[in-house]
Amino acid sequence: MLAQQSSHPTSVPSTSYTVTLLKKQLRQLEESKTIEGVSVGLESNSLYQWNISFAGPSDTLYEGGYFQAMMKFPEDYPNSPPTFKFLTEMWHPNIYSDGRVCISILHAQDEFNDQEPPETRWRPILTPEDVLISIVSMLSEPNINSPANVDAGIQFRDKPDEYKKKVRKLIDKALENL
Repeated sequence: MLAQQSSHPTSVPSTSYTVTLLKKQLRQLEESKTIEGVSVGLESNSLYQWNISFAGPSDTLYEGGYFQAMMKFPEDYPNSPPTFKFLTEMWHPNIYSDGRVCISILHAQDEFNDQEPPETRWRPILTPEDVLISIVSMLSEPNINSPANVDAGIQFRDKPDEYKKKVRKLIDKALENL
């Protein structure tokens, strides 16, 4: 007897699986106490686009700031990673000037980067909470070895006082716009 083949490849979850998983992970993130001051909402009622707000991590340059971001999930989530983009203007070596975040956990396994071991890249067992924890960690400890924003990386390395002033100015500006 032949097994009936699914219309979807086994490596791509069905839309209903993705929706169920995203609902569960959204609820878990809303209930989580791991990340201080996090707030999550849906953009246009879409489970595939989350509005995220969170306070800057304690004991970092970003402490006292309040940041808004968008996390978008692909249709084949969790097989492919979400994207994360700050809506608040940021100055950081690992954040592009348009707000997109560049960290290993958001890179797919098949993306070539000889500076990232496969175990640091996206895997389907990871969650949006894991992404946020990584982003909070990134704010605390920038990786200047592979900067997304080269100018911020150079300033962070060579002129740390100017870097700190610029970050503080952006945080103050963001707080004024709340």
